[in-house]
Amino acid sequence: MTAGPSSHASPESSLVRVLQHACSGELAAGFAYRGHAGSVSSPAERERLLLIESEEWHHRRLVQELLAQLGARPRPVREFVFWMIGKSIGIFCHIGGWFIPMYGAGRLEHSNIREYEMAAQFARDSNHDEMVDCLLTMAEVEWEHERYFREKIAGHFLRHIFRVWEPPPPKESIRKLEGGRAG
Repeated sequence: MTAGPSSHASPESSLVRVLQHACSGELAAGFAYRGHAGSVSSPAERERLLLIESEEWHHRRLVQELLAQLGARPRPVREFVFWMIGKSIGIFCHIGGWFIPMYGAGRLEHSNIREYEMAAQFARDSNHDEMVDCLLTMAEVEWEHERYFREKIAGHFLRHIFRVWEPPPPKESIRKLEGGRAG
């Protein structure tokens, strides 16, 4: 869920806002993937979903640390709302079939790539270069998550009904920001 900062916000306040959105998003993702893993019958899918869940919880801890470095915290109301969203999605995965949770996860992961790229750009623009590598690494992990879900739904018959999003640019393009260029 990409956060769109206002055009007149400072790069640091935009960074805080994107990180607050990411922190809540990771909370929802962690609970959603826990439920999703419990809903699939394939042991290999369950194992992969549990790995993705653990990576989302790891991202949440990293984002909380970055927020603390900026003297900020997650927004409590947003945290509660996204806790509810994550728990609800986790429950829905048990009743919603296989395709919809895979499709929804892929679309969200797709937007998360850009969210972390934006955060890295705001970090660079606000002279927090020490945060850039961490944020780009999270974007790369989200890229892997998106690819997994896109590949899972590629052969499903419902892909003809639900438009599959465009794949993101190559993973290597994420690191272009490190050279000072936007990703």
